[in-house]
Amino acid sequence: MSEYKLVNTLKNSNNNFYETLINNLNDAVYLMDQNLHILLANAASTKLSGYPQSELIGNPCPKNILLPAGKQQLNLCTKDCPVQKTLKTGNIQHIKSYVRHKEGYLIPVMMKVIPIKERNSEIIGTVEIFAETSPKVSLPQSPKDLERMQLLDPLTKLGNKHYIEMFINSRLNDKIKYNLPFGVLFIDIDNMPIMIDNYGSVVGDKMIKMISQTLRNNIRFFEIVGRWSIKKLVVILFNVNATKLDLIANKLRLLVEQSNIRHHDKLLNTTISIGATLAHSTDSTETIINRLKKLAEQSKKTGKNRVSISI
Repeated sequence: MSEYKLVNTLKNSNNNFYETLINNLNDAVYLMDQNLHILLANAASTKLSGYPQSELIGNPCPKNILLPAGKQQLNLCTKDCPVQKTLKTGNIQHIKSYVRHKEGYLIPVMMKVIPIKERNSEIIGTVEIFAETSPKVSLPQSPKDLERMQLLDPLTKLGNKHYIEMFINSRLNDKIKYNLPFGVLFIDIDNMPIMIDNYGSVVGDKMIKMISQTLRNNIRFFEIVGRWSIKKLVVILFNVNATKLDLIANKLRLLVEQSNIRHHDKLLNTTISIGATLAHSTDSTETIINRLKKLAEQSKKTGKNRVSISI
């Protein structure tokens, strides 16, 4: 059995050294056999994927969990699987991709797949290493600080409307003084009333949290995402021009489209409509938000799941 060969190859050292080693790594590590069954998953793998080790070890690799970077509506688990490539060719794979967390949001990662070979060069399994590349900090203040100042949204743990207004105003002052460019995205979650009517407010809250986490994971650490109202979010981007603003807005739109939550036996997802604009030296927080609301409404009226931009 390849399972026993594989485990014995790694258990040559005593005192389970290999288990101690991989469980103290920051990166997620999976050990798979030739049939894509997980024989070992370290502690970091649970933190990254949301799946406890009991749901991973001894079971097939979770389906619908790995998505390629920069492409729409693809799934690396069912098409172009990097693990199967390594098993077939023996080549190490390096892939920039996204892992879909058990709660549905997407986490950017660098994935490496390494073949494990017997002395006769027969490939008996693979090791997968996932290094998370999402920002480590998403707000200048900690959630505790924001909560103390009444600037924290309790559901998403993001800054609230007042925090967003303060932050935009501060960036406008910097633009006037130092001509530092910035852009703002106004994000309206599509079809939320229908989802709440069909599945209830608890599912609606879960969807909002999932979308918030996907946005937070996929902006730079010094940029801001906050909750404006029940189904509206705001992202503040630094040092962007019109082209970059459009690229980032559409990237986030596509990532949300491919995120989902599980409700009983169903996977539920929705889309977002975005208004995007660059800030001008003559702007105020009010003029920026008013412009963005009109742009987001334009995205809604022209079919949803799109970006309307003003520079």
